[in-house]
Amino acid sequence: MTNLSRVPSNLHIGFVSTRFAGTDGVSLEAEKWATTLELMGHTCFYFAGEADTPPEQSRVVPEAFFGHPEINAVQQVAFASRMRPPEVSRRVSQLKEYLKDELYAFVKDFEIDLLLVENALTIPMNIPLGMALTQFIVETCFPTIAHHHDFFWERKRFLTNCVWDYLNMSFPPNLPSIRHVVINSSGRHQLGLRTGLSSILIPNVMDFDNPPPPPDDYTNDLRKDLGIGPNEKFILQPTRVVQRKGIEHAIELLHSLEIDARLVISHASGDERDAYEQRVRDFADMMGVSTAFVADIIHPERGRTDDGRKIYTLGDTYQKADLVTYPSTIEGFGNAFLEAIYYRKPIVVNSYSIFSIDIKPKGFQIIEFDGYITQDTVQQVCYLLEHPTLAEQMAETNYLFAKRYYSYGVLERGLQTLIVDLFGVDPIT
Repeated sequence: MTNLSRVPSNLHIGFVSTRFAGTDGVSLEAEKWATTLELMGHTCFYFAGEADTPPEQSRVVPEAFFGHPEINAVQQVAFASRMRPPEVSRRVSQLKEYLKDELYAFVKDFEIDLLLVENALTIPMNIPLGMALTQFIVETCFPTIAHHHDFFWERKRFLTNCVWDYLNMSFPPNLPSIRHVVINSSGRHQLGLRTGLSSILIPNVMDFDNPPPPPDDYTNDLRKDLGIGPNEKFILQPTRVVQRKGIEHAIELLHSLEIDARLVISHASGDERDAYEQRVRDFADMMGVSTAFVADIIHPERGRTDDGRKIYTLGDTYQKADLVTYPSTIEGFGNAFLEAIYYRKPIVVNSYSIFSIDIKPKGFQIIEFDGYITQDTVQQVCYLLEHPTLAEQMAETNYLFAKRYYSYGVLERGLQTLIVDLFGVDPIT
């Protein structure tokens, strides 16, 4: 008879990424993983170039951020030509060694037992950091979970480059002490096909066991502060302003609705160029659609801006929205989809591939279009906005499906499997 056993607890887990700050998908998902791991009895620490994590549990190294000038200089050469100047190779090597030394110090200072790398071994936003991680893991055989959100081969801008040797080495690396986690089945298939690496699938999650509280008095002025008139419908686009988010489709939808409505875009352009944001602004003007770009007052925590304006959370904006648009052409999973379900809002979705393969078969009730807005799409949206009781019924059904498939319990079971695979089980004495 075997002894009873339990999953190891009290591990010091070191999260590593280019940043843990703001409302981007990687930062939000890392926070959920950390919350779940801490509920399992572990303690989490953070290594990043930008972080709003507890300072006493964090090591912030500016060169680890993808927006650092040194890293930007490397990126501008790396993904612009097929020939790499020798000085770039030398600088990458120097930055890699510096970041590796910082990783050694991080692991020593916080007595880290397990590294949990968030996308830094997946997409080459910071090549020296990925290489530093790879060499650190090679030199220590350190237990590592690599959490992959979106691979470089999924992004056109990374395919012309002079760094294939770096990409093949570190994005992601093939090392025996790394366990790979993907967020969708396509990623799992492509990772295996391209690298031979096995992985487990843990989808993005929300805390569906604990619904959000109802809106409080703080949000009474939210619609006014976002520029929404008393008779306007509040249509929320809860994404960054980047091309693959397909925001033109949301603008076209509002133009076709022929009702008083305002499209509120919650995030900034982020790690991609601002040219697309200008394109969105120009297109909205051309189509006569009222838009509000409000990233300056949507933050992870409530507060006040320097000029005294209220700062709201993303959750606050969901609570007040009439409809959520999610017209992305490419997504690694779809955090905004789960967020809309969590806040019980009707949602319009472009049928991006991961949605069609992994999410749609679960049975969610949404308004879907396939690549372009049709008259049928417009009619469905109009009907839903005119019949809020139906929208509430759909939202409640969707919440129950999400609680089954995308709750924290699903994440906890996946993390237990990974930790047991890396550390074995503790006998119960």
